[in-house]
Amino acid sequence: MKLTVTLPHHRYDLTIGAGLLANVGQWVSGLWKPQRVMIITDETVKALYAEQVVKQLRQEGFTADVFAVPTGETSKSLTQAEELYDWLASQGMTRKDGIIALGGGVVGDLTGFVASTFMRGLHFLQIPTTLLAQVDSSIGGKTAVNTKSAKNLVGTFAQPDGVLIDTDTLKTLEPRRVREGIAEIVKSAAIADKELWETLSKLKDEADLLANAEAIITACCKVKRQVVEEDEFDTGQRLILNFGHTIGHAIENTAGYGVVTHGEAVSIGMIQISRVAEEKGLMPLGTTAQLIEMVTKFNLPITTEHWSEEALYKALTHDKKAVGSDIRIVLLESIGKAKIVKIVTDEMREFLIK
Repeated sequence: MKLTVTLPHHRYDLTIGAGLLANVGQWVSGLWKPQRVMIITDETVKALYAEQVVKQLRQEGFTADVFAVPTGETSKSLTQAEELYDWLASQGMTRKDGIIALGGGVVGDLTGFVASTFMRGLHFLQIPTTLLAQVDSSIGGKTAVNTKSAKNLVGTFAQPDGVLIDTDTLKTLEPRRVREGIAEIVKSAAIADKELWETLSKLKDEADLLANAEAIITACCKVKRQVVEEDEFDTGQRLILNFGHTIGHAIENTAGYGVVTHGEAVSIGMIQISRVAEEKGLMPLGTTAQLIEMVTKFNLPITTEHWSEEALYKALTHDKKAVGSDIRIVLLESIGKAKIVKIVTDEMREFLIK
């Protein structure tokens, strides 16, 4: 399956299917001329796929090397970015060379950020190996690193030259990482794809979902593509992709990055903001119950022990969705249709009451 993302100044393809890494060298050579290529990955993914990718790139005439960051959310930092800058400089990288992100969302965000800022910008490719990255973070050109103040606070918009999604890489994921991606799938269905929601409703569990991975990933990519094409730089409608994320990002920050996964935090965030919105009459009654039924079927949490209203409020006021004394939140008009609501930032405290 191939989907094309068409933007005013750039277009690229998402290639989706099983066994695609077997021809990764040919895929890259179809996009780039032979050049120096640096593969950024993490220690876990390096052991699984890096050797295969390097071998194929070298067979196609590329000079390829690998840098592996520690596995986990803590690698998405300015400290790690600086280490990568130093390494790229030591390798003699030029603006004619390229970088490939091989891994999950952390690797993809970090790599995109480094590629877009080193020497004022190198071209890059995304090869996402987790469900979360395949359905969301590898698409659309958002790159970022975390700071102590907030998640994704420092970042750029930088589109890749292509995205290769091999669904076979999902076979090596531990269950918690599969569930992390499912949270974003549920979000995509809830905000913009009622048909996908109905498909998910018919599935029994995570194994059933993975058996239908290509079709489900493709549906999510179509949602993301449409929103990104309409609002590349996140100035309006693209915000709907952040359903559950305002509270979710605050949970990740206050719990400590990696303690609660991104998907777990988004699941909790969707339930919390929907529950309070229903109480305020901002969402149809019964919507939260539908969300709870869906996420619990896939063993995702609806609450967390890492909950401090004051700490969460402080974290979310640093959120990029806050504008002056207002903050924009994403709610559901119905399953399959989202809306953006602007509230006074202080009112957000009421959405944090358990």
